[in-house]
Amino acid sequence: MREQKQTTILNHYSAWKYVLLVVTITVMLFSALPTFFGEDAAVQIAPEAELNVNPLELHQLLISHGIDLKRIDQSNGQTTVILADNAQQTQLKTLLSQQVKDPSKLTLTLAPAAPNWLLSLGFNPIKLGLDLRGGVQFLLDVEIEPVYKLHNNAFVEAVRQFVRQDSLFGVSVKQQVDGGVQIQTADLTQRAAIREFINKQYPNWQISNAGDKSLQVALSEAEKLNIRDLTVKQNLQIMRSRIEQLGITEAVVQRQGEHRIRIELPGVQDPAAAKSVIGATASLAFYQVKQAGSVNAQTLKDEHGQAVYVARRPVLGGEHIVDARATLGEMGLPEVVIHLDREGGSMMSDFSRDNIGKPMATSYSEYSRDENGQIRQSTEVISVATIQSQLGDRFSITGAGNYAQAQELALLLRAGSMTAPVTIVEERTIGPSLGEENITNGFSALALGMGVTLLFMGLWYRRLGWVANVALMANMILIFGLMALIPGAVLTLPGIAGLVLTVGMAVDTNVLIFERIKDKLKEGRSFAHAIDRGFDSAFSTIVDANFTTMITAVVLYAIGNGPIQGFALTLGLGLLTSMFTGIFASRALINWAYGRNFSRNVKV
Repeated sequence: MREQKQTTILNHYSAWKYVLLVVTITVMLFSALPTFFGEDAAVQIAPEAELNVNPLELHQLLISHGIDLKRIDQSNGQTTVILADNAQQTQLKTLLSQQVKDPSKLTLTLAPAAPNWLLSLGFNPIKLGLDLRGGVQFLLDVEIEPVYKLHNNAFVEAVRQFVRQDSLFGVSVKQQVDGGVQIQTADLTQRAAIREFINKQYPNWQISNAGDKSLQVALSEAEKLNIRDLTVKQNLQIMRSRIEQLGITEAVVQRQGEHRIRIELPGVQDPAAAKSVIGATASLAFYQVKQAGSVNAQTLKDEHGQAVYVARRPVLGGEHIVDARATLGEMGLPEVVIHLDREGGSMMSDFSRDNIGKPMATSYSEYSRDENGQIRQSTEVISVATIQSQLGDRFSITGAGNYAQAQELALLLRAGSMTAPVTIVEERTIGPSLGEENITNGFSALALGMGVTLLFMGLWYRRLGWVANVALMANMILIFGLMALIPGAVLTLPGIAGLVLTVGMAVDTNVLIFERIKDKLKEGRSFAHAIDRGFDSAFSTIVDANFTTMITAVVLYAIGNGPIQGFALTLGLGLLTSMFTGIFASRALINWAYGRNFSRNVKV
């Protein structure tokens, strides 16, 4: 029998690899294209604004006032008027404010300038960060002490209720200034019963003896840390919900430090409306009204400064509100229709069933900082109504002010009541002109870096250098395409710095390969064999170098925020794309152009 020897074709790629390469670069090119068209100034009309005219009438009206329109888009009840002349944005908003019932629902924004056929394919421009697009940044401080105080109050009320139910006479339960609770009793049996109750019902509270007649109780440090983390996380989620209610897209809401929240709103040119909602801490609570001088009653003030006596603990709080809408009632007065979750609806149903014919007070609370920087809570009773029938998970309240104030209250409640007071401690505004200047300067640096790199590679490595240049251009297409496709990816000014760095790292891959090819040529190999051995011998070095840099990029993205994450993102993507183009794309081009060249006198 004759043995058949299988020979491997040198420097050969299968057809499917070339197809994969072409398809990948083509898709990434289409993904990157919308970014290079830029953005147009626009005004967004939220559904709550209640536009009085249809799009055709609106188009004719704006044209008659000299507004240079590009198009009017409608999606999910939201209308976006896009301008051809960016300088007319303020004039457009003024005209639109006359055609809506609620001008506060108009938002200055930017819309993609790419052709509709490109956008209809599902491709969108890269989201730009605050430093490139302009906008506003808020730094919020979450005050945790009031949350600890609420836990202390609930604990004290629970211990007092236990003492009353078990008829433990002579027991005193007092809160202390440092946040602890002191329980005094001379009876050892009572002290043992109270200890058992606390250990069973409140295991996160630490108990210690304070003399022969009292116990000292305080929240454990571990539980305080847990409460703080949960509070900040809940406020983060509520902030995101509020920003969604405002119709602001591409916002960045991140935790910064132990108890601060950083919010970036790119493209927001008038931050007043966002500030009034983001910085507000509004919450409703419903109380049973008590007689003056009743036991376990507290005093709240109404809008006229009159005292209203209510129970110390509310029937339920704003955390059970899932929806709130402002409407006009039967008497033409503004009211807010409240929709509760299942648990809140059950609590309200039980309370109202047992208190028909009795009054119930609705309080509105806000937190702010005084001139000394201290947190100050203001609580006002906005309505006292007699319960006429059993209430469920849907009812209305009055007394929220005029219709505009009722709408603002409904928005805050719909977006969520803060679990802790927040205050704005820092505000930064970056104008759109500065953002444009940053873009111009950043991409000028990128173009200069690429130009010098392309020239060097072409002159130093000759024919292989121009292959590397084609791979470098493909690398840029892949990066921009991926940035546009990845959800949540934002390009910042440090991100552009990462792109400039990526240019150098991308050709690093080719430099390593080309130097290996030159070494193999010096050994006397043919050009085709030098190409094959050069790519193989450089592969492990390239992987090791890029892997170690990728570790740095991942760590920067994980622990950094804002600009640092922008730099880490482009750096990480650049590493992946440079390996793809440097190893796969460059090899495909070199195989096709020079893979069958067995000459030994080639200069590289």
